[in-house]
This record gives sequence, structure tokens and C-alpha cells, in this order.
Amino acid sequence: MTATLAAVTALVVLVTATLSGIFGMAGGMVLMAFLVVAFPVGAAMMLHGVTQAVSNGYRAVINRRDIVWPLVATNMAGAAAALALFMMVSFVPDEATVLLVLGAIPFIAFAIPARWGLDITKPFVAPVCGFVVTALTLTAGVAGPILDVFFVRSPLTRHQIVATKAVTQTLQHLSKLLYFGVLAAHLLPEAGLPWWVYVMVAPLAMLGTTFGKMLLDRMNDGQFKSWSRYILFVLGAILIGRGLMLLVG
Repeated sequence: MTATLAAVTALVVLVTATLSGIFGMAGGMVLMAFLVVAFPVGAAMMLHGVTQAVSNGYRAVINRRDIVWPLVATNMAGAAAALALFMMVSFVPDEATVLLVLGAIPFIAFAIPARWGLDITKPFVAPVCGFVVTALTLTAGVAGPILDVFFVRSPLTRHQIVATKAVTQTLQHLSKLLYFGVLAAHLLPEAGLPWWVYVMVAPLAMLGTTFGKMLLDRMNDGQFKSWSRYILFVLGAILIGRGLMLLVG
């Protein structure tokens, strides 16, 4: 890993952690898009998993008073089922697949009809959310916009949304580390990166999360939801375009 790539990676981690600290998503998508272009898929998934686990975990800590723990527990029941299924099939996506699925996620998320009632506070919705989001996380690296669908239509406040999502996302990224870590021992030897890379990104993820928390506190619920949608649509279109270029090329 060259010094230039290390410096660029560090800057991207800081900026995307700040973005995630504000919206609880989007930053992870940008980071995944960068990593899958800069590194092999296995390495990108591992580095993204470490960065996002630290970023989301730290965000959960600084917003811990707003976490809705019963939702976390039922959500992770579905997540565990998805992880077990993927472990059985050992699926590893290529770069084009990651980018296309990643880019499509925001459009799919906002196309889901409100009448479906995907409110995470309703009975049985949380485990369905955990299964779907974890499956997408193991395919595209991140599934924040889909996760957001289950939260944005709930009666939770913006601080409860960010805090509770932070816990579930931390556990999902730890699941991704477990999944690709197991595969790396057998199928993905290129997933290994120097140890200092993981040490480098952890404090940057925490610093960016702190900045994001400061900005989140200055926003109202309306600004939070409208900016989230705009950012995700633009980002999704860019990622789909890049994925199609890879397929054509």
C-alpha cells in the first residue's frame, strides 16, 4: 500500500465518518464505493467493516441515551439468520455487483410503498429488517438506505433513529467482518491488508463521528430527512453509472 493511497484512504474515512455521524448513513456508501475501487473486494469489505464498526460503535456510545434496545434485540435475530444463510453458500460479489447493488439501494428504498407499513416499532418488522439489511450488507458492503426505510416511517426522533441504527449497524458490520474473515482464510487471500491500516482508520472514524454529532445537533428533523434523500439519490445514480461502465467495459 503506497503512502499516497494511505493518505487518500485516511481522508476519505474522516469525511465519510462525518457524513455518517450526521445522517447515520450515506458516509458508509461513499466509503464502500471508494474502497471497492481502490482495493480487491475482500480487502474492501474487511477495511470497510472495521471502519464502520468503529464509526457506528462510537456513534452509539455518544448517543447511548437515545438507543431503543428492544428494537436492537429483535433486529439482530433476523440478522443472525441472514449471516447463517450466507455462511452456507459462501457468496463473494465482484466489483460491478457491489457498485450496482449499492447504487440501486436508495432508489429501491424510496420506491417501497408506505402502505407496506415498514415501521420498525411494529411487531415482527424488526427481525425482517435485520435479515434484509444484513443480506444486503454482505452483498454490497452497506445497506443504510434500506435500514432507514424501517426507521424514517417510525415515530422515533432523529436522535433515536441515529442512535438505534448505530447499534444495529455496528453489529451488522461485525457480522461482515466475521463472514469475510472466515472466507479470507480459505477463498480470499487478497483480503489481507497491513495491520497499521486498520489502526490508522479507527481514530479517524471516531473523530469524523464526533464532528457529525456536532452538526446533527444543529439540524431539525425536517432538514435531516430532506437532505438524506437528496444525497442518496445523487450518490445512487453515480454508483449505478460506474457499475454499468464496468459491465460494458
